Amino acid sequence: MFMKALLAFIPVSLVLKYGVHAPPMWIFFTAVLAIVPLADWLRKATEHVAVHAGPTIGGLLNVTFGNMAELIIAIFILISGNTQVVKAQITGSIIGNALLGLGLAIVAAGFVRGGGRQKFNAANAGQLSAMLFLTVITLTLPAIFDYTEQLPAFAAEAGTRANLDERLSIGVAILLIVVYLLNLVYTLVTHKDVFAAPEGEAGHGHGPEKPWSLPVALGVLLGGTALIALESEMLSGALEATASTLGLSEFFLGIIVLAIVGNFAEYLAAVYFARKGQMDLAVNIGLGATIQVALLTAPLLVIIGALLGHPMNLVFSSPLELIAIIAVALIVTSVTKDGETTWFEGVLLIAVYIALALAFYFVTPRGAEEAATTLPTLLRALGA
Repeated sequence: MFMKALLAFIPVSLVLKYGVHAPPMWIFFTAVLAIVPLADWLRKATEHVAVHAGPTIGGLLNVTFGNMAELIIAIFILISGNTQVVKAQITGSIIGNALLGLGLAIVAAGFVRGGGRQKFNAANAGQLSAMLFLTVITLTLPAIFDYTEQLPAFAAEAGTRANLDERLSIGVAILLIVVYLLNLVYTLVTHKDVFAAPEGEAGHGHGPEKPWSLPVALGVLLGGTALIALESEMLSGALEATASTLGLSEFFLGIIVLAIVGNFAEYLAAVYFARKGQMDLAVNIGLGATIQVALLTAPLLVIIGALLGHPMNLVFSSPLELIAIIAVALIVTSVTKDGETTWFEGVLLIAVYIALALAFYFVTPRGAEEAATTLPTLLRALGA
């Protein structure tokens, strides 16, 4: 009912934008609220298509379209030239899925299921945790490389360094996509028996009780994608004015607001299945979405940006972003390594997310060129 009610914001946002030409802030927030149910409908349509496509293709569709709403939002912001916000959205999605989404699911499972320990597939969680550490290495590498090129022993000029950053990012992006595809083969084909959910938990969801026909499911999938693209274009156009009106940085809106909007349907799905006692699905949704952002969404944005003439590298120049990504890998591994959780571990995940959100709220980023000096400055200070 909540999602159905939010669908009303689709016509409201269109009227505000094209009818009455409302202030950008109203357009921004109505577009944000409209994207939330659209992302959920996109997820449902994918599940219904998966019913007709079979388990392997269905699993591929689920993981491929899981972050479609977030990818579309990021593409429109990238086209507007605001690469720092796109990077912030990537960071926000990683920490949001793994800390907030999974944390809410664990808390929900703990309270609804009597406060006891909730068990899940330790092998699957271990695989996802290993890939989280791969994420940490690959997403911090370009920033360390950029800093290295600024050392006296290398001293690359700014223009040369920017070109090298872009080329390294494209190479890393291609590598990550290859790893992501091989992971799909590993989990959906060669070792699908190891990562299969227990009986009654197959698929990304519990499976639609009454499957839509294939034409209806495809129609909803295509129509939802088109509407998300339209709302994302409206959202990106109102981003700067909204940030100015609220006295917030675009960086904060990207790392918290846009990241939550793009993944809100995943949070709801994780909580839903956790409440049903299906913790394997909840963990797969929370950590799987995190992995998908790092191994597929972020690399695709690098490649799409290069093709569209809006190049974006993977140099996360803010130490706060790098620390947040590292913290995700460490705390999630600590919580999931034994294959069971308690509600208090969910509280810990949420607490870390809130602490990071507060830091991102108070931080005051400068322009992209100035911000690029932040990491070297910090490292020099630590070295001193």
